Amino acid sequence: MSEAPTSPDVSVVIPLYNEVENIPELYRQLTEALEGMGRPYEVIIADDGSTDGSFEALAEIHARDPRLKVIRFRRNYGQTAGFAAGFERARGEWIVTMDADLQNDPADIPKLIHKAEEGYDVVSGWRVHRQDALFTRKIPSRIANWLIARVTGVYLHDYGCSLKVYHRDVVKNIRLYGELHRFVPAVASGVGITVAEIPVNHRPRERGQSKYAGLGKTISRSVKVFLDLLTVRFLLSYSTRPIHIFGSMGLLLSGLGVLIGLYLTFEKLVLGQDIGTRPLLLLSVLLVILGVQMISMGLLGEVMVRTYFEAQDKPIYVVREELG
Repeated sequence: MSEAPTSPDVSVVIPLYNEVENIPELYRQLTEALEGMGRPYEVIIADDGSTDGSFEALAEIHARDPRLKVIRFRRNYGQTAGFAAGFERARGEWIVTMDADLQNDPADIPKLIHKAEEGYDVVSGWRVHRQDALFTRKIPSRIANWLIARVTGVYLHDYGCSLKVYHRDVVKNIRLYGELHRFVPAVASGVGITVAEIPVNHRPRERGQSKYAGLGKTISRSVKVFLDLLTVRFLLSYSTRPIHIFGSMGLLLSGLGVLIGLYLTFEKLVLGQDIGTRPLLLLSVLLVILGVQMISMGLLGEVMVRTYFEAQDKPIYVVREELG
């Protein structure tokens, strides 16, 4: 029986949902790849409410090899929750994430870590030859990657690839909610990171069924990605200064409303026209009211941000290292 290392160098975090058919082979390939590195390691699998016997299979392996840690959720919470739970418990200096369906190749893990040790905080896998359906997976993914890169300023070819390596300082300084797991490099860029991307092997699924197959799920996932992207953009640019975005929008709307009002006043006083029944008058009033509301939201946001940071004594910066 293998002994659990007291201080692993590498932690592998894997969310899993109904993958009982893949578990034995996943464990075999992970063990082969990680033992080949000659470093102490741990594997943390978050069982996301599986109902097919996955937890029992994982428990059996854990009894033989305590390097495999298992977290069992009460119900299905999604990949982001699985990654978040693994990040909280990971003890390694380098934290690897991947999927449980064996489309990610565990043999690529040493290559990613070696690249990270060249001085990168995050190394992301790039599925150059992706083994997925063209219209339901590849094309939507390419559009999403293009959009995410331009909105966040973190340019990766393949945000959707779960095979990534993070330095522990990165994942310990971020909090994941909703479905933000695919945006971890972008979210982490807010604390200043160096990112690299290297090609990795991608294999077709051989066992079990994809949890994301079908046109309906593709559309649903695309909508969620877009909404999450708005969240990430806000977090990166305005999370500590909400008055800048809400105040700017409020001033724009109010200013436009005032200009329309001045124009209508000119028509009333100078040209003698009746403006009481003009839809433009209602629009002017509406824009001014909306502008005041947006500015009020910005001020309330500022109060909440200050309460958040001050109540938790949370700094507004993250230190990379100190000398002396």
